[in-house]
Amino acid sequence: MPTSGSVDRRGLLKIAGGSLAALGLTAAGCGSGSGSGSGGGDVTLRYAWWGSEDRAKRINRTIALFEEQHPKIKIKTDFQPYLDFWKKFNTQASGGNPPDVFQNAVGFLRKYDQKNVLLDLKQQVSAGNLSMDGFRAGLATFGEVDGKLLGVPVGSNSMAMVIDEKVYEKAGIAPKPGWTWDEFDAAMRTIRDTQGVAGDSGMYGVMYLYDLYLRQNGKAFFTADGLGFTEADLTQWWTKAHAGVKSGVYTDPKKIAQIKPKSAVAAELAAGEFTWDNFTVRYTAEGKSSYGLAPIPTTDGKKTGQYLGSLMLSGSRRTEHPKEVAQFINFMVHDPEVAKIMGYDRGVPTTTAQYEAFKPTDDVNKQIAAYEQQLVDTGVLEPITPHPAGADVAESAFLRIAEELALDKRSVDSAVKQFFTESKTALGS
Repeated sequence: MPTSGSVDRRGLLKIAGGSLAALGLTAAGCGSGSGSGSGGGDVTLRYAWWGSEDRAKRINRTIALFEEQHPKIKIKTDFQPYLDFWKKFNTQASGGNPPDVFQNAVGFLRKYDQKNVLLDLKQQVSAGNLSMDGFRAGLATFGEVDGKLLGVPVGSNSMAMVIDEKVYEKAGIAPKPGWTWDEFDAAMRTIRDTQGVAGDSGMYGVMYLYDLYLRQNGKAFFTADGLGFTEADLTQWWTKAHAGVKSGVYTDPKKIAQIKPKSAVAAELAAGEFTWDNFTVRYTAEGKSSYGLAPIPTTDGKKTGQYLGSLMLSGSRRTEHPKEVAQFINFMVHDPEVAKIMGYDRGVPTTTAQYEAFKPTDDVNKQIAAYEQQLVDTGVLEPITPHPAGADVAESAFLRIAEELALDKRSVDSAVKQFFTESKTALGS
């Protein structure tokens, strides 16, 4: 889920999953969200999102287009960097005054639903103000939780390996869909031994990669109620990651810390790393080589555990204008001109109409589109379980503790125990 190109890898992974510890909302009161709210006069909606200045410029252009077509609806905008957005949103929601419509992510759906913040948009679908038809690859249900429609996807992405194509070519490695973790491990050793660079930037805190590995083995990072894996599972994962650093197949975390916010791949400290596919643009901007997307390794040569992630638009349960909120969201996800303006800033467009309206002309975005199309064509995509309330706190703990482990501030056993202690408290399990 894209943001500005200046965010470091940990920040990117936080954004991708929507992690932010200690938001701590108190229960907000709620309205019914069933009225039209317009009363025949002009309506003003407050719309908030996180992202870069470039995203703001693009979104403002789409808003101007919306207001031109809906002259009785005015949009008041607010955008912040990711962490600042959620701090402000928390304050607003706690005070019973969240924006009418706002950018959201899967990690926050159950949390804010349980705090009576999110508008169930199904009533507006039934009323004809919002269409959930024409979405790609099952994305129409991505924002559904417990029978309620709490978010509408605006852009899709999936986990991938971003690789330095020149290094891989010199090493004679050409990853293909269905390659295994054993083949990946062998490739990492080959790159280390023949190219004098680590094969990967490290796997300590890539929570969404670990989720895929778990899913390949019949588990998941989160279930609807809590964690979907054991201490023994995480011990195995972090032991392998720790050993990889010691053997030089993964980059020394201390060196990565020194070059932040630049990525280890762009800094030529690693030949690749796991991240979201639509972040490929970042590497091209930062580095001097050519960068491409490689498939996720598998356990059995078939199952990747992948799903399409997405940024979403959600409405406030307290809004006085649910009809207009739905009309605005509908425009933003279906209008072809919006796709031409936004491009892949928030990921690949989620509806067929927008996907077909924007055809990238640059090589990087062409690769992103081709990568996601390959996922659809090969049938590897699976549904994602909406994260439980407290998932954002657990994810933040995973990222922080993994970094402590990487920097030798904790042993594997200590890191695993600390993560499960914090997560069980956050998830109430």
